[in-house]
Amino acid sequence: MREPDSLQPGELVVSRNRKWDGSAHWVVPGRYLGEDQHGWWIFQPANEFCSRPGAAFYTASDAVLLVPRTGEFVVTFYDDTYPGDFRVYVDLATGHEWRRIKPDVTEFHVIDMDLDVIRSVQRGVFVDDEDEFAAHRLRMEYPETLVRAMQAECDALFLAVKGQDAPFDGTDTIWFTRGRA
Repeated sequence: MREPDSLQPGELVVSRNRKWDGSAHWVVPGRYLGEDQHGWWIFQPANEFCSRPGAAFYTASDAVLLVPRTGEFVVTFYDDTYPGDFRVYVDLATGHEWRRIKPDVTEFHVIDMDLDVIRSVQRGVFVDDEDEFAAHRLRMEYPETLVRAMQAECDALFLAVKGQDAPFDGTDTIWFTRGRA
């Protein structure tokens, strides 16, 4: 289901990403903050345990995840407390699905499609992992309609992030404030 079922602020939301072939990818916990015209916002505080096959760590800073109402992506926002270079990290993704697994715990599932649109302090806005997308396209046999859709979505997101169109216009600062309250 594209929309969550009666989430309440403060509830645990576990984001579970997988690849097209069903293999596991990132698992990131957070707390639901609320929704606006852009979608559903999840606070991912510092010192949370994140993992994927072959990697695991405790987060170094807060982040805010936006699950959009429409579009084939999710986006993680970082602020100046993040020790790395990223400020906006858009994962091209499909198959958005919310699953209530306990009365106060929801999982958000998505299929990561490799391509990323990133705004970094040093490099500006760029598209990352085009090589991974090309390799997985063949190995995992992405349907051609999906390939075209992901490339078109990537192009549109690149322009939106570069142009600082909403929600890439600082909207996330409101949600960082709510998450830290």
